Amino acid sequence: MGPLTARREFLAGAAICAATGIAGCASPSATESPESSTTLDTTAQLPDAIGLQTTVGGLDAPLAVAFVPGTDQRYIAERDGRVLRHGPNGLQDELFLDLRDTVETEGEKGLLGIALHPDFPDDRRLFVRYSAPLREGMPEDYSHTFVLAAFEVTEDGTRARRDSERSILEIPQPRDLHNGGDLAFGPDGHLYVSVGDSGESPEDVWYDGPGGGNGQDVTENLLGSVLRLDVDSRTDDQGYVVPEDNPLVGQDGLDEHYAWGFRNPWRLSFDGEDLYVADVGQNRFEEVNLVEKGGNYGWNVKEGTHCYKTDDCPDRTPDDVRGGEPLRDPIVEYPHEGDPISGVSVVGGYVYRGSTLPELDGRYVFGDFIPEGRLFVAGLPDDADTDGLWPTAALEIADAEKLTRALSFGRDEDGEVYVLGTGSEGGGLFRIVSAG
Repeated sequence: MGPLTARREFLAGAAICAATGIAGCASPSATESPESSTTLDTTAQLPDAIGLQTTVGGLDAPLAVAFVPGTDQRYIAERDGRVLRHGPNGLQDELFLDLRDTVETEGEKGLLGIALHPDFPDDRRLFVRYSAPLREGMPEDYSHTFVLAAFEVTEDGTRARRDSERSILEIPQPRDLHNGGDLAFGPDGHLYVSVGDSGESPEDVWYDGPGGGNGQDVTENLLGSVLRLDVDSRTDDQGYVVPEDNPLVGQDGLDEHYAWGFRNPWRLSFDGEDLYVADVGQNRFEEVNLVEKGGNYGWNVKEGTHCYKTDDCPDRTPDDVRGGEPLRDPIVEYPHEGDPISGVSVVGGYVYRGSTLPELDGRYVFGDFIPEGRLFVAGLPDDADTDGLWPTAALEIADAEKLTRALSFGRDEDGEVYVLGTGSEGGGLFRIVSAG
């Protein structure tokens, strides 16, 4: 159950820099002043502070976690290509999976996402998204290859067999920036994959540039989008099948697209049928979107709810582009400066469904990469205008030194939310708990 189907929830009352796309942040390029509509009333019923309980320590740059259902185990992806197994006895000495000989890590590249098949352990596949060297036959001036692959996990769950790798999808990436890279299975059983625009020049804006830029061009590439794939089937020439109800099936465009108009969608997650996608901004605003099938989320004509480079900010595409489809606004936005809720590079999170902090129940918990360990929470009251921005508040961290940079988030079977990041004790997986 989530906000599109159950918007009753309210905040009552009102890796590394490169991996998250912070390299794209620059000084503001427009004179428009940010609005402060994102800030919650400080009297809202939130915890005075939250604590961070170290679940796994001794990490370097953890970017993703997969919780093994029905067990006290988890698999953690490090950006350098390692996947670690952690259980009741701590970190396993032997690597669960080692891809360091094939994963590239320059710029924003790396091992960026993992997800277990939703029927695990009956279906023993682990899905992995990583950056690989440029494949033969791809444009020579391109940077690298986006790889989505599956590995078989052994019956005892202690490792993924390296020799079992099966490539599902490979995409040529023009640059080493804006890779996206997250994976999540939806309630429909299909795999959703976030793909960044690969750092195209922001000067090639709107439909003055080729196809409107990578985030708008759904006919020539799969960049700047969320893809939706059926990975339980395959064809002779590809490792997946396109679901028949994908929005561009039978229309002009590549069928894999589910939603588009993104710059660098850094983390996506489901809460029931609701799909949350955080998109890292360019110069001025960060945003979180509640994504719907066939939605266009505006980049590169809009950054958040604001015009990016254009003098006149349209609210839809040109008439000859899918009939002038609307540009959808985010549910959360915040500026890079000048507001109590601010940051430089959004890190998408999860809706909290645990029992440890009932004040957060039904609220979306997320963060920012700014080197102060910033965590936020957003939600919507029953009677609010569902088309507007959601009230957002900062979460004070009691043991703030534990988290100086948030890199990613996870949620376990009990609905508890975890932060992956780095701090005074190094990298770790931290469970959000009550302070004290």
